[in-house]
Amino acid sequence: MQSALTTFFMPLFVLLCLLGILANGFIVLVLSREWLRRGRLLPLDMILISLGASRFCLQWVGLLHSFYYFFHLLEYPKSLSQQFFGLHWHFLNSATFWFGTLLGVLFCLKIANITHPAFLWLKWRFPGSVPRLLLGSVLVSLVVTLLFFWGNHTVYQGSSNRKFSGNMTHKQWKRRMEIHYFLPLKLVTLSIPCFIFLVSNALLINSLRRHTRRMQHSTHFLQDPNTQAHTAALKSLVSFLVLYALAFVSLIIETTGFFTSESQWYWPWQIIIYLSTSLHPFVLIFNNIKLRGMFGKLLLLARGFWVA
Repeated sequence: MQSALTTFFMPLFVLLCLLGILANGFIVLVLSREWLRRGRLLPLDMILISLGASRFCLQWVGLLHSFYYFFHLLEYPKSLSQQFFGLHWHFLNSATFWFGTLLGVLFCLKIANITHPAFLWLKWRFPGSVPRLLLGSVLVSLVVTLLFFWGNHTVYQGSSNRKFSGNMTHKQWKRRMEIHYFLPLKLVTLSIPCFIFLVSNALLINSLRRHTRRMQHSTHFLQDPNTQAHTAALKSLVSFLVLYALAFVSLIIETTGFFTSESQWYWPWQIIIYLSTSLHPFVLIFNNIKLRGMFGKLLLLARGFWVA
């Protein structure tokens, strides 16, 4: 049973990661070309290129880590590779969550029709603050990475020295670290950007609801540009919300260590963890005029190449 699941889901995981790498790489290349051509980037493009770059690197790290862990399960906890992969993975994962949150906030401020003074002030200040917010996200991710690195280094030293309090075995001691250190740390560091993202979605949904109520008697309701903008942004954010929530829950469960490489569900679980970083780039491409146009040209070019 385990062999059959591995044979099916391992190639599927590789395919999913490669699609994510191509999609995120496409976003980065298109926007980098735009940056070189114009000499500047819009706030939305800054966030998209940062999100695409972090996801591109995260997919590669995740792909290599998953296979290394699968084929070196016994020596993995005792080797420096755990710290090496953890250092990159925790930084990129935290940065990805924060960049995704900034994208959700920007959509909300740009589309939502709210007249509260605090919202209007944020709407005015946020676009100009995007470079500083991106830098702040990187710095926060560095702090988070150092906290996880300390935990991983402690686990590595425990594996090497074999000195534990009481009569605990190494496995019991490591399990205690996972439950009492890594799990609370991950809950705190991921819950903050997740909460901000959820608030942004809630405000946008409430704005669309109020706008719908005002326009429901209008004969041009469906053609109203404001309604169309609300609806398009909402569709994009709802799909992102589902993938964002799935990534959050899967990462929290992953900390508990239920799905080791010995489990028959290891590879299906890896697919769930990286589903958001692989599928959401395609949502961004098809909902962005600039990216969608370039993607269409690329498909036509590829079609002409294969026909020729």
